Amino acid sequence: MATSVTLSQEQTGHTTLPAVARTLAVLKRVLKQLVRDRRFLALSIAAPLLIMYLLKIFFDSLGNFGPSRYIVPAGALIIHFLTYILCAIVLVRERTAQTLPRMLVNGYRRAEIILGYLAAYTILATIQTLIVLFELAWVFNLDYDLGKQLSIYLVNWLLAVISISLGIFLSNFSENEGQMLPTIPLVILPSVFLSGFLINVDKLPGWIEWLSRLTPLYYANTVLQSLIKPGGELSQEWPSLLGLLLYGIIVLVLATFTLKEQE
Repeated sequence: MATSVTLSQEQTGHTTLPAVARTLAVLKRVLKQLVRDRRFLALSIAAPLLIMYLLKIFFDSLGNFGPSRYIVPAGALIIHFLTYILCAIVLVRERTAQTLPRMLVNGYRRAEIILGYLAAYTILATIQTLIVLFELAWVFNLDYDLGKQLSIYLVNWLLAVISISLGIFLSNFSENEGQMLPTIPLVILPSVFLSGFLINVDKLPGWIEWLSRLTPLYYANTVLQSLIKPGGELSQEWPSLLGLLLYGIIVLVLATFTLKEQE
């Protein structure tokens, strides 16, 4: 109902819906668009399945190489990559189609738009995270207890939500897909090298170690590396978990304030 009111008012003037109703209207509109875009949904679901299968082949080909340090963090990297790129590209497409400018013109506040998009893509990211972690446990025969599995899922889910916020934030500076594409390697590749995923950050030069704090994967990887150790618990890495939460809040605030009022 709220969505239909919103769509009709896009043609007639500013919406008079309450703030919560406007946020829900954005959420419903984005979800309906996702359902209609079957190719996008199929890619969002099939991509993690394919990547995890290739990861399994890669680790198997290394023979006696012990992959225990890399399996779960690799899943986090895949979640970070997919949620960032899919959300960022779609947001730029929304801007190109003049959807975002129309909402701003018709009285939607920036925070309402950002929260609506974030909530909608969080639903998709929740499904993607479940798919990645389920396939990880299946193909690599991970036998963590339920409590540890839930902790791993929580960290990866937070990373996915923060990656969405990061995608929204950086998409605010792009007017089309061509401008957005160069940000993908600039975000993902430093995340791989600076997160401690391949090599411990403390083995890098001091200035690079500080630079690693600029990627959310650093905080997620720190927590996950602690969790996958015998006896590892979420409470043991609460500073990194808090850092991940603060990172997300900062990026979300920046995304809200950098969303252009006029396109």
